[in-house]
This record gives sequence, C-alpha cells and structure tokens, in this order.
Amino acid sequence: MKGSGWQTATAGAAAAERRTAVAALLCGALIWGLIWYPYRVLRDGGVDGIVATTASYALAFAIGWLCWRPRWQRAGASWTLLWLALAAATCNLGYVLATLDGEVMRVLLLFYLAPLWTVLFARLLLDERLDAGGALVIGLSLAGAAIMLWQPRLGLPLPRDLADWLGLLAGLAFALFNVLSRRARDLSSESKVLAAFAGVVATGLLLLLAGAGSWRLPREPALWALLALLGGVLLLANLIVQFGLARVAANRAIVIMLSELAVAAVAAWLLADEALAPREWLGGAIIVAASLFTARRAGTSPA
Repeated sequence: MKGSGWQTATAGAAAAERRTAVAALLCGALIWGLIWYPYRVLRDGGVDGIVATTASYALAFAIGWLCWRPRWQRAGASWTLLWLALAAATCNLGYVLATLDGEVMRVLLLFYLAPLWTVLFARLLLDERLDAGGALVIGLSLAGAAIMLWQPRLGLPLPRDLADWLGLLAGLAFALFNVLSRRARDLSSESKVLAAFAGVVATGLLLLLAGAGSWRLPREPALWALLALLGGVLLLANLIVQFGLARVAANRAIVIMLSELAVAAVAAWLLADEALAPREWLGGAIIVAASLFTARRAGTSPA
C-alpha cells in the first residue's frame, strides 16, 4: 500500500509538472503574440525600433548575466555561440522591425515559414536526409507563401515591402538558431540564451553606428519604465519557454506555441485595427498546416 501510495504521489507530481509546463508554453505564446505592441508604443513615443530592441535586450542580458555568469564562463568562446548570436540578432531585430512597419499577422505568418527553412538547414548542418515528410513540409510551406505573396500585377509571388522581407528573414534566422541549438547539445540553455541576447545588443549597436537608426532615447519616465519592463519580460519569456520545452514533447510544444498566432490575430485587430485579406488567410492556413505536420512528424519519429 505504501508503495502504491508513493507511486500515486509521484504520478500526481509528474502530471502537475506537465500541466505547469503547458501553462508555461501558453504564457510564452501569449507574450510573443503581444511583444510587438510595446515596441509600437515606444516608436510612437519617438524611440527608434533598433534603439528600443537594443536597449530592452541589453537589460535582459544584464539580468541574465548576473544569474547565469558561471555557466556562461564555463561555456567559453566558440564559433557556435557566435553563430547562435548572429542568428538570434537577425531573428529578433528582423521580427521587431517588421512588426513596426508591416501588418502583424502577415509578418508572423511569413515568420512561421520556419519549418521550411528548418528542413533545409537540418539537411545541410545535421546531415538529416530529406524524406517524403520533409518534402511535403517544403511543398506546403512554399504553396502557402506563394498564395500570401502573390502579386497579380507582376504575376509572381514576391514580398511586397520591407516588412515582408524582414519577416521572411527573421523566420529563416529562427530556424537556423534552432538547428544550431540542436547541434550544440553540449552547451547549456542559459549559455545559448545569453548568446542570443548578446547578439541582438551587439548587432543593434553596429547598425546604429552605421547610421541605420536614430540614437534618440526616451524622454518620458513612462517610456523608460516600459523599456525596463520589456527587458524583464524578454528574460521571463525565454525562461518559461525553456522550462516548458524541456518537459513537453516537441510535437505537442509546437502545437501549443501556434496559439501565438491566435493571440497576435486578436491583438492586431483590437490594438492596431489590422485584418488579413481572404487570400492571406488561405496562405496562412497552409503555412500553419505545414507547422502542424512538422509537429506530427516530431511525434512519430524515433527517439
């Protein structure tokens, strides 16, 4: 009886941890689905998108450094960390700048072409063979993108503006970061997160020095408070998502994180009065289908 009770308690604790992990992923999806809005508030307050992104990630890095400095130091310098930093910088700066200038849902759906890029990068960097499932992911992703990006005047599927290009580039960089992260299994998740933050800060500063943005800082205390809050939220989002990913099967995690799209759609409609055209919804639905198929493949593949 005692053994049975102990097993029941252990199973209950494990179930509670899984529920907490799912809640963490949902919370992360909520944050990422809304993160664009504070940056728009800062932009409307006269703060350039590059400055806002650089400053918020600098604060997140500073807090993370205080918490994880020993692990970062043990990781040492490596080319992998450098490439992770560059991929993260392209992903995060591209995403923020795209959502500042473009339609949020359109940018996010183009960002979610990441499964397409993941299949290709996994083939190049992890030597994973392209099977029929991978080919289907590529086909679905390309079909969805072609529908979304189709320009009747040109008769071609092409990005219509800089926001589209940045959304595509951010998704590509996100896929590269994930594949590189899988390849660098010897590095702690904390080291990877710090490398990502450092990459955003360093790249943002280089862009500002090159004249790509304005150095103007916030003048109102409320905007400084918003920047500080953003830094804390970015660190929290990475922590809780890492917690969830470590405890939820990859196929289930992908499906849960897709709720970010629903959050962003409602937020863009309520906060920015944005809505997609029917053709964009159709293309987006096909792109989401590619992500869901990727999740199913992850669930059926051998460990």
